[in-house]
Amino acid sequence: MSAYAVELATLMTIFSFVIVSPGADLAMVLRQSVVHGRKAAIITSFGLGISLLFHISYTILGLGVIISRSVALFNIVKWCGVAYLVYIGIRALRAGTVQKASPPNRNVAAEQNSVPEQGMIKAFVLGFATNALNPKPVFFFLSVFATVVSVHTPAMIRFGYGLVMASCLIVWFVGVSYFMTTPRMRAAFSRASKWIDRVSGVVFISLGLKLATEKAN
Repeated sequence: MSAYAVELATLMTIFSFVIVSPGADLAMVLRQSVVHGRKAAIITSFGLGISLLFHISYTILGLGVIISRSVALFNIVKWCGVAYLVYIGIRALRAGTVQKASPPNRNVAAEQNSVPEQGMIKAFVLGFATNALNPKPVFFFLSVFATVVSVHTPAMIRFGYGLVMASCLIVWFVGVSYFMTTPRMRAAFSRASKWIDRVSGVVFISLGLKLATEKAN
């Protein structure tokens, strides 16, 4: 087994725990699935994956070190992230019941048509911004790459690692999107849509407040 394969396997072992851990990314995909349906949730998942490549790219280029060492730059990114999470949290809290429980004789297609439409660009931006405005991935990639990846590993190989990680992130959240939008899950969540908005709003605001306490190293 080559050294690169060992590095990738180690990275993916660590990253697999990061993917499934609760956070703003998962909260966003869950809410997109419940409120706007499968298509919006899948597009948001791609936004999250592309945003991960964004983090990896500037980390490889060395800009991640600059951000982590500069209190001013770190705080700019951090407070943008805080403002964004609190904003979408407040919007969720203000949202009313998004979908009534469907009568037993309604078909799946009719139920899906009752889901509020959301543009592809907006769904993608929601996913991208949720991850891009979070400075925590900077420290994750800096620490993981410094620990696992050799300094002699070429930049293109490192970017290849990132591409695999981003692809796995997309696959995971697409899977979550499909599961959360099955007829049985949609029927269950539609009955509690008002409370789901409230809970997701509290979660986003809490994540924003938690991010506000983060400090640059």
